[in-house]
Amino acid sequence: MTEFERMPLIGDEAPSFKAVTTQGEITFPRDYKGKWVIFFSHPADFTPVCTTEFMTFGAMMEEFKAINTELVGLSVDSLYAHIAWLRKIQELEWQDKKKIEVKFPLIEDIKMEISKKYGMIQPEQSTTQAVRAVFIIDPKGIIRTILYYPISTGRNIAEIKRIILALQKADQDACATPANWQPGDDVIVPTAGSCGVAKERVNSKDPNQYCLDWFMCFRRETNNEDKK
Repeated sequence: MTEFERMPLIGDEAPSFKAVTTQGEITFPRDYKGKWVIFFSHPADFTPVCTTEFMTFGAMMEEFKAINTELVGLSVDSLYAHIAWLRKIQELEWQDKKKIEVKFPLIEDIKMEISKKYGMIQPEQSTTQAVRAVFIIDPKGIIRTILYYPISTGRNIAEIKRIILALQKADQDACATPANWQPGDDVIVPTAGSCGVAKERVNSKDPNQYCLDWFMCFRRETNNEDKK
């Protein structure tokens, strides 16, 4: 672990750095205090899978802003390669996406210093390209989710948005979200910490709460505005 630093883990503070990007210099994560951040890497500019991802991220940028979330990309290519690639993306049309202007910053990381700091370079895949890593960082600069995709597999951007919504819901309402949860679905209340609370929950007459067993209780979400 001399060349490649320890990868940050969920619950860690996001490692800080300064970087040159397509939107000017940034100091990370300080510049994003108070916002959620999707910090993600891609293997190389002018590659087809990466292009579809950037077209999708670019098309959904306003959706992410609406949930207080910013995007920050990275690859080991040069700033000039980034600029040329993002300009080319505006000329492409794929599915229902065309004239996509990528306005979020794309970091130049030629020396791979940031990639190694975040564990984005994985030697068994490539010693010169960053794998498809995603770090979801909360408004306090804490890493809340880490996703890794192989170089050949494009990311599910809708799922990344769903994860942020689930984290925001859990933070806001002190709950957990079940498998395949979507905004507006029922949520899981914290597991009972005593026999008394367990009995109380199972016998509860609250119409907005129900239990499958003492350790597995749900709260109904009645606000349809949550559905997005």
